[in-house]
Amino acid sequence: MGARNNEERLGSPNVPADIPVPELMNEQTQASAFQMPRPTEFVELPSQGKFYPEDHPLYGQESLEIRFMTAKDEDILTSQSLLRKGLALDRFLQNIIIDKKVKVNDLLVCDKNALVVKARITGYGPLYQTKISCPACGTSQDHEFNLDDVKVVTADDIVEQGASLDENGHITLQLPRTNATVALRLLTGKDENQLVKNSNVRNKNTEKVSNLLTNQLKTLLVSVNGNTDRRFINEFVDNMPAMDSRFLRKEYAKNTPTVDMTQPFACQECFYDQDMEVPFTTDFFWPN
Repeated sequence: MGARNNEERLGSPNVPADIPVPELMNEQTQASAFQMPRPTEFVELPSQGKFYPEDHPLYGQESLEIRFMTAKDEDILTSQSLLRKGLALDRFLQNIIIDKKVKVNDLLVCDKNALVVKARITGYGPLYQTKISCPACGTSQDHEFNLDDVKVVTADDIVEQGASLDENGHITLQLPRTNATVALRLLTGKDENQLVKNSNVRNKNTEKVSNLLTNQLKTLLVSVNGNTDRRFINEFVDNMPAMDSRFLRKEYAKNTPTVDMTQPFACQECFYDQDMEVPFTTDFFWPN
């Protein structure tokens, strides 16, 4: 659940279009004349800092401090200008991060998702009520999710499940068809935004075949049999057997730290029950 993708799913609230774009708050702005206390929260990072390079401010860090959402932050989330550009959520997250050396675009997607959930809890509490449609009977109904029950799957968890990490925090796998040994890195928010942007440009020309899948694999792979040459990796992906491609995508999803958003759901009409992923609608950051 990348930030830009989240904005597209969340939609936007009904607010006037002429609200000016809020500026990022600096320390002087935040320290008001009333010297109001600014409560903060430490967010558990699914990556535990193990997938960042050594020069990243979150290298080896298991948590990140954020401050609670304020009315000023709501201005950012409701800015029509930022919403149209797909920047509202990233601007909001950047605003609440205490350590300004940490840039939202450089956050791993799993860590950014953890910030989104925790930020919503600090702003409106853990209970999230929204309308969902039953997968069985299609009935639309109100349902309440408890965001405190969201499970964080950490780097340690995936290692316990058998994931293999090298000294650089890359996931290493052996592909079943070519027997090639590959190393993968985790996607950042910047990577995800770029993939979406490239896909949108490609989709405008209906005669061109979407290359979202191969672009994603090219972004993930950092080496093939120890070879880190980008041209070699790209050619390898273009000619990768479908069996290896599917295996790679499946194993990446299984061996990646994440925020598990699945929670129990029981239909009020047909009594169908299953685990369902918490949906991200306009109610998430704009509850009634």
